[in-house]
Amino acid sequence: MKYFITLFGAVMLLGSCRQAAEPIPDGNLTVGSPESEGLSPDRLDGISRMLDQAVTDGQVPGGVALIARNGKVVYHHAFGMSDVQNNSSFSEEAIFRIASQTKAITATAVMMLWEEGRFRLDDPISRYIPEFKEPHVITGFDEKDTTFTAEPAGMEITIRHLLTHTSGIGYGVIDRDPRFRMIYKKAGITDLFTTEDIPIETSVLKLAELPLHHKPGENFTYSEGLDVLGYFVEVLTDMPFDSFLRERIFDPLGMDDTWFYLPESRADRLVPVQHLKDGQWEHYPVTFYDPDYPVKGARRFFSGGAGLSSTPMDYAVFLQMYLNKGEYNGIRLLSRTTVETMMANQIGDLWANGPKDYGLAFGLVNQDGVGFGGQGGLGTFDWGGYFNTQYFADPGEQLIGILMKQTQGAPSDQTGWKFRQMTFASVND
Repeated sequence: MKYFITLFGAVMLLGSCRQAAEPIPDGNLTVGSPESEGLSPDRLDGISRMLDQAVTDGQVPGGVALIARNGKVVYHHAFGMSDVQNNSSFSEEAIFRIASQTKAITATAVMMLWEEGRFRLDDPISRYIPEFKEPHVITGFDEKDTTFTAEPAGMEITIRHLLTHTSGIGYGVIDRDPRFRMIYKKAGITDLFTTEDIPIETSVLKLAELPLHHKPGENFTYSEGLDVLGYFVEVLTDMPFDSFLRERIFDPLGMDDTWFYLPESRADRLVPVQHLKDGQWEHYPVTFYDPDYPVKGARRFFSGGAGLSSTPMDYAVFLQMYLNKGEYNGIRLLSRTTVETMMANQIGDLWANGPKDYGLAFGLVNQDGVGFGGQGGLGTFDWGGYFNTQYFADPGEQLIGILMKQTQGAPSDQTGWKFRQMTFASVND
């Protein structure tokens, strides 16, 4: 079984070999200078040159990058074009669809309720959503008519399984298994988000009727488990999920630009999804989803796994709250002890011999990842989003990196790994 690492343990372990900055327990993110926070201005300039060159080379149309250390934003760079067809340049205030970066926010909401004693992590989800009682695992599939056979899983899906993508639930149209893509489509599962008049309850209850990839806890299968948990929050609180996030997370943290569906006053800041067509960047067309979902439609489907839009600055505030061990601007969302639990390896050796472990909706750099290089220190937590966004935060260095782009089909894009590697290489103390 792989060693379980907590956030606290990671910081203590590294204290003797690299600087472990103290958390900023009650402060806002403010603007600071790279020099005062131990980062090299020249190396940060190199990041700007790399990003600008990627635009010139056609890897990406553009984006926004942000780096913060010790609670100070030391780098905030907009580069390239937010809308090539309409000749619009990127602004630091651009709003992006953050897709799977929503998962960490949903997990935060779940754990806030856990702290209130509403449930235990290993409770079966069927205790709260009875339709998930006695799940079944797929055993056979007929491509001709998309019918399937299944057998009892013999165990229940727990809340922990849903948080860690070990429930066996799939991900519909983006599932790696073509059988599940067809099964979910036939069942009318709403993947990611929608402009249609569908509440999350409708899709989640349909999902409960479908087979699993495998027995709960047996494997890691990226899934719609966080969508189930968004509905779970509604069941526990009798509140729409978007209202819960606004009242309990976004308003307290001042995340005024983070929404499932953007208010009219912010709609013009939304970046269009772009893709390469015949060598030119164009707006991505409507496929299984409508790219304009955050600004139009019924505004009823609050996807806990993929539905939010936000800015790099708003998301940096969210990450800083975690670096502060659950507190920001004098407001405590989570206990330090809860953050330690969330940043512990929750999947055992399912990712054995890899550079990362997985916590409660965060990827976690382990000792192999430190040796791999360019990933950050032990306990660095991270994830990304379907539309080419990413984040990472290193507790030992008190360092945040966020790079948001908005593309589909950018096969030559090298900016993600370069930005992360060059950010850590900019540490100069």
